[in-house]
This record gives sequence, structure tokens and C-alpha cells, in this order.
Amino acid sequence: AVLALPGQLRRYLRRLLPPERQAARSLRPVLAQLAGVPMPARWLYETAARWDVELAAVEAVVRDPATTVRLVAEPGAAGVAALRAARLGLALHELTTDAVIANRVLPTGSADRFLAALSGHQQCALKELAEEFEDVPLHEVPHLGREPEGPEDLDELARGSGPWAGHAAAPARAWHVEDRLAGDGVLVWHLPLPGARKDELGLVRRGDELLLTAGPFRRIAPLPSALRRCTVSGAGLTDGVLRIRFTPDPDLWPRTS
Repeated sequence: AVLALPGQLRRYLRRLLPPERQAARSLRPVLAQLAGVPMPARWLYETAARWDVELAAVEAVVRDPATTVRLVAEPGAAGVAALRAARLGLALHELTTDAVIANRVLPTGSADRFLAALSGHQQCALKELAEEFEDVPLHEVPHLGREPEGPEDLDELARGSGPWAGHAAAPARAWHVEDRLAGDGVLVWHLPLPGARKDELGLVRRGDELLLTAGPFRRIAPLPSALRRCTVSGAGLTDGVLRIRFTPDPDLWPRTS
């Protein structure tokens, strides 16, 4: 939700203060008389424009292909569920998960029954994580037996957790449009959403945007230019990829002789 916030705020600003209204500032007194209410002052548009530039800079960092996200959680039922949900939300916003860090992992083979039981639960969670994130590196950070304090403890954690700090993320499957016009008469928009479930997906077309719902997450995604001249004709989820079919609108699609 935080990573999606810059784009949402920019959208709200454009709705509240459309830039084209600023272009008509010479007509503002006349429009104010016709509408019977005062028009927004120039400083308000200037402030909105400055905010838009700053938000765009943050959004550019988030949307950069080189930006990746590393998920950290303690292995357990709650941690697995949280990581699964987080990965789906990140995928909905086209963000790459480059690694999963299992934090505070207990040692195995303890003679203490209580500690051995806790370790066993963690090992089951680690196995589930490895299956859930089979295409993402999974790294374990050992439990120090105390709360880490200072650079010495951090160095010890780094030495015991492997060379994950310099890991290069595998390229994510990008959203793309497949041209099937020749064979099926449709364009198919491929949206990789690992962990998505059919009963938790929602699609609503609104002009040149698509309101997507995946579990507890929502996103208003702009349609690629070619799809704006089409109508949604169907969708299906297979192997973690949502495929949305678009049929060209005869009134908007260019005709060829």
C-alpha cells in the first residue's frame, strides 16, 4: 500500500486540480461568475504541480526495473501467510521479489524437547516457503539466542547467513500483450500474479484503466494503448498468470483495405 501511494496521490491531484483548468486561468473571473463559486487560486495549482513532480520522482524509483524487494519474516504459519500475501501485492504492482530471508532460525537437533518442537515447526515452515517461493532464493539467518545489538552482532548475522546480500534478482515475468488477432481475433494481456486465487480476483474496466483486485490488494492500472481501442471479452487464471482477452472495437480499430 505504501509503495502504491505515490501513484494514487498523483491520480487524486489530477482529479482535484486538472492541469487543463490551469491553462484557462485567463478565463477564471468569467468562469467564477458563471459558476457562482470562486475558482482555485494560482498558488494552489503551483503547489499541486510541485507535489506532482516530487511524487513522480518517488514513483520513478519504485517503478524502475532495477528496484527489487526483499521479504523478511520469522518462519512460522503467520510468517508464511504474510509473505504469500505480500508477494501477491508486490506482483500486482509489478515489483520483483529478489529474495526471502527467514529470520531468527533456531538450531536443529536440540536435546531440549521444547526447543526441538519449536525448531520442528520452523523447519516445516521453511519447507513450505521453499515450495511457495521455488523461483526465489531463500536464505536463513540464525537465531543468536539474544536480541542483536551493535555492529558485532550484525557482522555475526552476516557471516552466518550466506552471500545473499549481493544477490542479483532474477528477471521477473513482465506484463505483456500477446497478439492473437490473426488466429483468434483477440489481444491477450498477460499479468503474472503468483499465489493468486480465482475467487479472490476482480476486474472492472473504467475508460482507459482497469481496476484490478487480487486478495486484499487493489490497483488501478492504465491500459496499454492498443487495448484502449478494445473491449474486454474474457479472462482466466492459469499457473499464476492472469490472462485477459480483448476484442478490437470495430468503431475504434483502424481499418485496412
